[in-house]
Parts: sequence; C-alpha cells; structure tokens
Amino acid sequence: MNEEKQRTLNQNRAMHKFFEMLAKDLSDAGLDMKKTLKPGADIPWTPEMVKLMLWKPIQDAMFNKESTTELTTAEVNSVYETLIRHLGEKFGITTGFPNIEDVIQRSKK
Repeated sequence: MNEEKQRTLNQNRAMHKFFEMLAKDLSDAGLDMKKTLKPGADIPWTPEMVKLMLWKPIQDAMFNKESTTELTTAEVNSVYETLIRHLGEKFGITTGFPNIEDVIQRSKK
C-alpha cells in the first residue's frame, strides 16, 4: 500500500515563503491585480492574495482539496509546478520554491 505523506511543517513554511516571494515578483513585474469596483486601480500582490487567488484554485482543481493543510508533500510539489509553469509561460515569472535556508530566515523575522 503506497500511503502519501502529509506535508511537513517545513514544507508549509516554504509554501508561505513562496507566496511572499511570488507576490513580490508579480508586483515588481507590474502585474498588479485590478479591483473590480474601481477599474484601473492597481492593487499590489500580497502573500495572502497569492495563496487565495493563484495557489488555492489550482489546488482545488487538481486535488479537490480546499485547505493547504490537506495536501501531501507530492501534491504541494504538483501545485507549485503547475502554477509556476503557467506564470512562466504567460508572464515570464519563474519564482523558485524556497529552500530550507529561506524558511529558517523567514522564521527568524
């Protein structure tokens, strides 16, 4: 029986670091969100917006899981690869997934 391993605490921290890094890369590239109620208003990306607007829709479509806490380690990798492939092809955004040093540095802040 091949049981999938639940995502780890370090992988969760890495996901949130990735959300932070991608939000900065998207905003730096001038790829702001447009607020529907005020057409034309530039809204910079935040880590929370990356998670809710980019990561979670892919996660739900691929694995029918609403919460990141439900993901296995392999599923985290699959969502990341799908998201970054799309952003790379469409906008040239290729933010890497954080390594353990990035995660440790973030937890010290």
